[in-house]
Amino acid sequence: MSARSKARKRALDILFEADQRGLNADTLLAQRVSTPATQHPLNDYTVEIVQGVVSKWVEINELLATYSQGWTIDRMPAVDRAILRIGAWEVVYSEQVPDVVAISEAVTLATTLSTDDSPTFVNGLLARLAEIKPTLV
Repeated sequence: MSARSKARKRALDILFEADQRGLNADTLLAQRVSTPATQHPLNDYTVEIVQGVVSKWVEINELLATYSQGWTIDRMPAVDRAILRIGAWEVVYSEQVPDVVAISEAVTLATTLSTDDSPTFVNGLLARLAEIKPTLV
């Protein structure tokens, strides 16, 4: 697993945990940076992802709600919400990662960590965001 893939997984862990515990993800990130939960400090890209998602939280949630076709944010499995927030941030707001790579990484996380239907859902929604991206930014 590449360093960026590991960073995405750690960002997913933080976003998922914050969602489940009803915490602000930025606050949880600050706690993990100051007092790491493991012997390895957080990768810089993990921090960048979480901060990026938090900074665009409202916009990302609006995009996901608008383009998820019949699925509200609250109805999505929590792990899918976290994966989609990371993927949406990378696709729409980050210039560091090609869209196809961001989508592939998100689908891989969904395949590994979520339901059988999640990879297709994640792929379709993020591909739609990549398609309309020029009209969004």
